[in-house]
Amino acid sequence: MTDQGGVLVAATGARALSTELPVGRPTGWWGMVMFVVTEATLFACLLGSYFYLRFQYGPQWPPDGIDAPKLLTPLVMTAVLLPSSLPVVWAERGIRRGQRWRLRSGLAATMVLGVTFLALFAGEYAEKLKHFTMTTDAYGSLFYLITGFHGLHVLVGLTMIGWLLAASLRGGSFGVHRHERVRNAAIYWHFVDAVWVAILFTIYLSPHL
Repeated sequence: MTDQGGVLVAATGARALSTELPVGRPTGWWGMVMFVVTEATLFACLLGSYFYLRFQYGPQWPPDGIDAPKLLTPLVMTAVLLPSSLPVVWAERGIRRGQRWRLRSGLAATMVLGVTFLALFAGEYAEKLKHFTMTTDAYGSLFYLITGFHGLHVLVGLTMIGWLLAASLRGGSFGVHRHERVRNAAIYWHFVDAVWVAILFTIYLSPHL
């Protein structure tokens, strides 16, 4: 009886409970997923509004003599942004194996690609503002609202990745069992890339169809 009582105490004691591994996804993962779902809903509403106004407006789109968007710069931006998810995946898998150098290299590569995308994005805006602004018409409002909202998300994603990179360079607590922050940042960055594909089709390609 004493032995059984000792086993029960050992199994339910404070030390045993404190060392028990958590079951299921961590809270941070669920929080990031819910945030991404919320933001995806907002983008879906914006893109849906774009198509609604386009089909309501008539056959001439963009209106008011605005030329259809040129494709060279957006395609270059796509070629820069979409591959940026690969270094994030490589970094996350590396830190799962305790390879801190892979974490640093992957995050740094994503930072370079993301900053390049924003530089091209700024150049695109500088060119567009010569022809129309957000107050020109409905098309201008939607163009700058949708692309600007996405650019803000890219900036937020780069802030997250930059913070992780700085923490890893300072010797932060990353390792085989401590990589949740990297995984959450990777989820967000993949979301940013996926949204750009939808924007590319909606804003840049659909006026040519």
